[in-house]
Amino acid sequence: MPQRTYQPNKKRAKKKHGFISRMETKDGRAVLKRRRDKGRAVLSK
Repeated sequence: MPQRTYQPNKKRAKKKHGFISRMETKDGRAVLKRRRDKGRAVLSK
């Protein structure tokens, strides 16, 4: 059987997609702004 493609790792997810990592770059802050403007309940992990 083939290996399942999604192997979740909370630490890696936080590091890559977490709020702090978003705030570190200009583009990341733009992502948060877009999500706020859209009215997202959850901005990032």
